[in-house]
Amino acid sequence: MKLTKKVAIVTGAAQGIGRAIALRLAKEGIFVVVTDINLEKLRESEKEVKKFGECLSLKVDVSCPDEVNKTVDEVIKKLGRVDILVNNAGITARGSIEKVDDETLDRILAVNFKGTFYCCRTVVPVMKRQNYGKIVNISSITGKQGDNTTAPCYGASKGAVATLTKSLARQLGPFGINVNAVAPHAIDTPMMKYWDEKKRREASESLPIRRLGTPEDVAAAVAFLASDEAAFITGQIINIDGGHFMD
Repeated sequence: MKLTKKVAIVTGAAQGIGRAIALRLAKEGIFVVVTDINLEKLRESEKEVKKFGECLSLKVDVSCPDEVNKTVDEVIKKLGRVDILVNNAGITARGSIEKVDDETLDRILAVNFKGTFYCCRTVVPVMKRQNYGKIVNISSITGKQGDNTTAPCYGASKGAVATLTKSLARQLGPFGINVNAVAPHAIDTPMMKYWDEKKRREASESLPIRRLGTPEDVAAAVAFLASDEAAFITGQIINIDGGHFMD
């Protein structure tokens, strides 16, 4: 998909969807910079990605703007450019609004929304100089319709990511930068470990496609949006949910 010789940064790439995205981009010929706060699992991702292409791993907490700035500076110093940014890093929590404490609220917003904002803010000047860039954010169906199984601040943070995506698409289009997002739902990842077998079966049977999604399903959509095949697509939030939510 015309991705060869480009450089991508993928946040939250230590496992699950982030690792699948990094692997898919590497298979497309991209130099992938994988980042995460979990260094041990990040090394595992780096090892897997290197089976298919070039890779660099950097530990970073996306909720810390100084760490984000340092990471992008290091990528520019070593590789000279950033063509693709995939903002995948995210955390979730459970509980009703009465049970969500301030620390949980702050952490969810810091990682899911502020982390995405910081990464975009740091790479945009680079992409503007290149007159080229692809930003793909990972939102969620909960950001569109809400959810009663996760804490309400999770869906709110993902709704903020969706709105940020549209705002940046409007602002950055004239500079050759496409900004899109995907909204996954019912994807079989470690983040879904709180779903018991009954919940998983019920979720599968409720979907038109009759199965849970895989990280590779999400990665395929991200790779498309990161490619020049999607050059005339911007500001879109694409559902990756087996037909759960149709808008």
